[in-house]
Amino acid sequence: MTGTRRGGPDRALLAALRDCGEQPAVGAAARALSLAGEHAALWLATGLAGAATDPARRTAWLRATAVVAGAHLASMAVKRVVRRPRPSAAAPLVHTAGAHSFPSSHATSSAAATIAFAPLLPRAPLPALAAAICVSRLVAGVHYPTDVAAGALLGAVAARLAGGTEGAGSCATSRARPAAEPRAAGQRRAVTTAAPSRVPATPGRPQ
Repeated sequence: MTGTRRGGPDRALLAALRDCGEQPAVGAAARALSLAGEHAALWLATGLAGAATDPARRTAWLRATAVVAGAHLASMAVKRVVRRPRPSAAAPLVHTAGAHSFPSSHATSSAAATIAFAPLLPRAPLPALAAAICVSRLVAGVHYPTDVAAGALLGAVAARLAGGTEGAGSCATSRARPAAEPRAAGQRRAVTTAAPSRVPATPGRPQ
């Protein structure tokens, strides 16, 4: 892939990462991650599993899954418009579903999932997993770095647009609850203080 390094930084970075894929362990990891992210399979499975096992938040899980699916479909639509050919300087490590490269649908769905699932999985290493899937597409030699960057941006924007209003409302509600509780407690204390205790008068005793 020496010749691709004369094609600018985009191709040079791709060439360097694709060369890393020649190492057996790196190549195997790239294949596994690429397969997991194919058609957003990993993320959709995560969302559906969450909806099945977490009834209390089923609606939120399904909404987040729909955001990921919508972002993935949006990336496929952009591909049909841009129609950028995939890299061809070296044999890819994985098969691809289509011939178009821009943007990376793996990156789009991964970025969208990182944002959409974050409130539901606050301790999960979503950003690290999403980044690994994005890099795997470069190591596999099926995307240019700009494909991945554009896909990640598209996914992040799609997720923010789909969930920004709801997230803001949830935050506002959570902030309002702690403030309301002290006020309610204060009102209860005021009522208790305002009603003095009275001892019934005993007949024959002076008042």
